[in-house]
Amino acid sequence: MKTKGAFISSWVAVLFLVLGISVLFSYTESAAQPIELKLGFVTAASAGDPYFITSKKFGELVEGYTKGKYKVKLFPSGQLGNESEMIKNLTMGSMDLGVITNAPTGAFVKSFMVFDLPFIFPNEQVAHKVLDGEAGKMVLAKLDKLQIVGLAISEGGFRHMINNVRPVNTPEDTKGIKFRVMTTPIYIALFQSLGSNAVPLPWGEVFTAMQQKVVDGLEIPLSVIYANKFYEVAKYLSLTNHTYSPLILMCSEQRWKKFSSEEKEIFKRSAHEATVYERNEAKGINEDILKKLKAAGMVINEVSNKKPFQDAVRPMYKQFEEEIGKDVLQAVLNASDVASK
Repeated sequence: MKTKGAFISSWVAVLFLVLGISVLFSYTESAAQPIELKLGFVTAASAGDPYFITSKKFGELVEGYTKGKYKVKLFPSGQLGNESEMIKNLTMGSMDLGVITNAPTGAFVKSFMVFDLPFIFPNEQVAHKVLDGEAGKMVLAKLDKLQIVGLAISEGGFRHMINNVRPVNTPEDTKGIKFRVMTTPIYIALFQSLGSNAVPLPWGEVFTAMQQKVVDGLEIPLSVIYANKFYEVAKYLSLTNHTYSPLILMCSEQRWKKFSSEEKEIFKRSAHEATVYERNEAKGINEDILKKLKAAGMVINEVSNKKPFQDAVRPMYKQFEEEIGKDVLQAVLNASDVASK
């Protein structure tokens, strides 16, 4: 009997051991599954699109640096809402990450309006120095009020005017043209200062509005013109370089708090490296895009004398000083002056 009892006990022990190993294996296998993070942006997932380039590179870096613990899933073309909706989603924590245009961000945090002031940056190199420096960090930190963490600032590029009426060489050439603008005060004021008609429209409605002649034109970076096929609905492209377009890489504070200190550093590092990568890519892409847009039939003109435009819009700086914050405006202007030397 003792032998039989010992035999049964041994089998019970073996059974529990097998079950324990199975449970452990199952747990380990489950733990190895990556944590999926949602990242949204409104433009198309096109190889030349700055939002997509930034998002894709950021995701690759995060996955690599965390050894697969996190997987960044991309939701392009406004799948998670328009940009205002995505900012609200980030605040509520219903999405994790976003690459958001600066102007809609400025509607929530007025300090960001400073980057949308026309002709505040003379070129990309100055913009990069300011945005990566103390002035840029000062503005990014103000996202805290939305319970959002600003990780880095990527490049949408300088914005240009496209339309179906005439080439734009002087402010007078914009008169009578209905330009779609983002639904923000600075962009509306910019075109009003030039004497044209500003028509605020959400991004998702713009292509159809051009097709149906609800608007005559709009202003966007070269990469966005090409990636979203605006050459199909607009004839004239005028290289005005009137406004530099920063793209804000954001993280929901609710998600941010779940990261360890080491992971937070990884996400910051990935964001910075992704923006540097995208800026470098943009140089060659823009040159190539101009050739493709010309081949697609767009009539392209350089704007050699920007001073009349600058004179027309300069009063806007004072107009928006209080909303932006005098300290923020002065910090950015000073940083731009230093970087220009």
